[in-house]
Amino acid sequence: MGKSDENSLGLIGSMNLQGGGGKIMPSANTGPTRRALSNINKNIMEAPSYPYAVNNKRSLSERNAICNKPPLHRPVTRKFAAQLADNKPQIQEEETRKPDSGSSVEAEKVIIDMDHSDKEERDDFNEPMFVQHTEAMMEEIDQMGKEIEMEDADKEDERVINIDAFDEKNPLAVVEYIDDIYNFYKESEEHSCVPPNYMDNQQDLNERMRGILIDWLIEVHYKFELMEETLYLTINVIDRFLAAHQIVRKKLQLVGVTALLLACKYEEVSVPVVDDLILISDKAYTRREVLDMEKLMANTLQFNFSLPTPYVFMRRFLKAAQSDKKLEVLSFFIVELCLVEYEMLEFPPSKLAASAIYTALCTLHGFEEWSKTCEFHTGYKEEELRACARKMVAFHHKAGTGKLTGVHRKYNTSKFSYAARTEPAGFLL
Repeated sequence: MGKSDENSLGLIGSMNLQGGGGKIMPSANTGPTRRALSNINKNIMEAPSYPYAVNNKRSLSERNAICNKPPLHRPVTRKFAAQLADNKPQIQEEETRKPDSGSSVEAEKVIIDMDHSDKEERDDFNEPMFVQHTEAMMEEIDQMGKEIEMEDADKEDERVINIDAFDEKNPLAVVEYIDDIYNFYKESEEHSCVPPNYMDNQQDLNERMRGILIDWLIEVHYKFELMEETLYLTINVIDRFLAAHQIVRKKLQLVGVTALLLACKYEEVSVPVVDDLILISDKAYTRREVLDMEKLMANTLQFNFSLPTPYVFMRRFLKAAQSDKKLEVLSFFIVELCLVEYEMLEFPPSKLAASAIYTALCTLHGFEEWSKTCEFHTGYKEEELRACARKMVAFHHKAGTGKLTGVHRKYNTSKFSYAARTEPAGFLL
């Protein structure tokens, strides 16, 4: 209690209370007004019979108001309660005695002093026992609330992140339309897919020959330093053309070279000349043969080269995974291993891209990881990707062995951070 409080209590204690109008007059008695706690306790339960004393007892409605809200102060201590129990006979004896007129002023001082200085203890003592139980219950509820808040905080960590928040002011990111664009990609990707058994209609070709052609084109693409989009579109053009037109074995490389030319014309700024493509094919074909095949392929595909490939999904899904350079390179290494494999044609481009990123995450972190943000933006749950991811891990295990090692050699360089040397996620198998 500060000095100002003590002065105010001393001033109140040195005043007389007048009846009727309640006028306060100063008293000639200027002695000390503060009383010991034991003396105050004697008067806590006393019903004052003085005509001018302040009645500090509460009505039933006031007590009910207290019971309906948590106490504002600390509960009665054990020491305080024991002291009250020891003074109980004295309190009852005080109630049976009538005070004399000489002690009225002193009694008024004690009651008023107690009303201002020890109000906290009196209020707590007058509280029923079930109010204290309510306080304990409220504390327990508060503790449960804190635990629920902690659980909610954990769930907050799993909420879907706005991956386009940092690109809102970038006009090239087209944040206003990005969701519509990828929804359109998901709807139209079925047109870029081919039957997974289309090789059955080719009389002179098989899936092994397709793998050799694509493995060679990956190396050509790397040596020409072409854009990544060009590689994925080249393979898409080859598969769609072979699914619709029969080709003899000796023309298969011509189909691959021409598909690369068409993809470069669609994606690249600087297109390789036809003579360069003839040179890399060891002059097996003439310029006229290349141009004739270009016409045949463009007409067979109805000049439709605007189809989503795994690459367009890879870019969006990597952003959802908040990827760094290591995750990005490893994801592209895994998905390019799948380009060579004929059996991976059963998966649509979006699922191929999502599975490659999921496999890369598991490979780098050593456990299965697929966030709510990835699930939201890819449209695939973790269990939907496991079958495809297992095949990818198997391809990763055998990369660099056998004859089809073009992807492994490409990603076993410093340019691609030696991603091919990463240990595969064997636990997924």
